[in-house]
Amino acid sequence: MIVDKLYKEVEQKGHVCVGLDTDYSYIPNIFAKNFSSKGEAIYNFNKEIIDETYDVVTCYKVQIAYYEAFGIEGLKAYSDTLKYIKQKGCISIADIKRGDIAKTAEMYAMGHFTGDFEADYITINPYMGVNDSIEPFISYVQNNNKGLFVLVRTSNKGAKDFQYIKNENCNPLYEIVGEKLEELAMKNMGNCGFSSIGAVVGCTNNEEGVSLRKKIKSMFLLIPGYGAQGGKAEDIVTYLVKGNGAVVNSSRGILLAYKKEENGENNFAKCARNEAIRMRDDIRSYID
Repeated sequence: MIVDKLYKEVEQKGHVCVGLDTDYSYIPNIFAKNFSSKGEAIYNFNKEIIDETYDVVTCYKVQIAYYEAFGIEGLKAYSDTLKYIKQKGCISIADIKRGDIAKTAEMYAMGHFTGDFEADYITINPYMGVNDSIEPFISYVQNNNKGLFVLVRTSNKGAKDFQYIKNENCNPLYEIVGEKLEELAMKNMGNCGFSSIGAVVGCTNNEEGVSLRKKIKSMFLLIPGYGAQGGKAEDIVTYLVKGNGAVVNSSRGILLAYKKEENGENNFAKCARNEAIRMRDDIRSYID
């Protein structure tokens, strides 16, 4: 299963997931001017980042909104980026956060687990229920070596609006969602002891982290919130199981690392590599 590959990548390379949430404004002008369109510049920027980091990071998360914003040429850059990640032998996470009724979800599954937008993992929103929002993707998990990261508790400030609402037993909504997903995860386990049905759990708002992890112990985690959103390496260790079981996303922190260096625009990909290594080592330093 794909989770077994992900687990081994973490063992070998650490926990860093590079978020290719590539806003055109992130691309140095000295580089962007070499290309005839924004889509072409975005793809080639991504390609440079991948070439410099693939041996020191575990996977890449590609947020589709940054590509949809540029229409057809942006979606071509999105597709080409996913294909290049695969060509390099790396794991891709399509950050699409889809969530809809069953027949529509079937089309989302086909659209993002096959064809031009094929990825290894996708992110989905469970709000419309297990049968509608999640079940249509399960056959790809079981038969096509694909994986899911389902939203459980996110790292944004607005997460408090709904995810922390409590029921009559004082259990927050995110915890109830996690427990329901754990049941499904346990039916789709890999050899590594984790499921290919994973969870998105932010590393900020970390006070309930230990309790949550115990309730979703079978789920491999995608952890946003490190760096620009305030999450720290010591927060992440809460969610690890014997040093594994999670990847930690950083987007702006890695893509814009060059802005912290003198003449960094000329070496943006090398700066990204250095930041990815720094982040990897930072996380490892808190693991016993």
